[in-house]
Amino acid sequence: QLLEAKASLSLAQTQHALQLQQAKAQINNMVPKKQFEQLQNTLREEQCKTQQLQESLQQQAEQTCRQLVRTQEEHEHLLQAAVEQAEGLEHSLRNAEAVLAERAAQLRDAQAQLSRNKLLIEELRGENRRFAMALQAAELKQKSMEEKNQLLVEQASALKQLIEKITPASLS
Repeated sequence: QLLEAKASLSLAQTQHALQLQQAKAQINNMVPKKQFEQLQNTLREEQCKTQQLQESLQQQAEQTCRQLVRTQEEHEHLLQAAVEQAEGLEHSLRNAEAVLAERAAQLRDAQAQLSRNKLLIEELRGENRRFAMALQAAELKQKSMEEKNQLLVEQASALKQLIEKITPASLS
């Protein structure tokens, strides 16, 4: 029994030593009350700062979100205005193309008319040359006739003079 008691005592001493070591370790790990209170105050201050930072971040996020929505709306308005302007420009372009097509058709018609007029002018020039040659021939003929007529007038005058000379002599 004495041996058992010794063994029990030894076991109890070992357990006690172990518990004592654990208690010492816990005491070493423990912080004094004043330091604990300071740490708690610091923790509360940090938690308060964290809360304020979270609220500030939340406000900034909401403000950024609102600004993003405004910017998106502005971009949508600008895009809509750009689309409307592009549609207006496209409409103007179609109108300008139609006017250009009409003017091109008018120019083609005018060019065809000009070509016809050139042909007509060429024909008229040819006819004019023929008339000029005919006029020149007529003028030459007229000049020839005038010369013959002059000759006839001169002959008639000579005959008249001759008759005037002959007539008194034949009457007497």
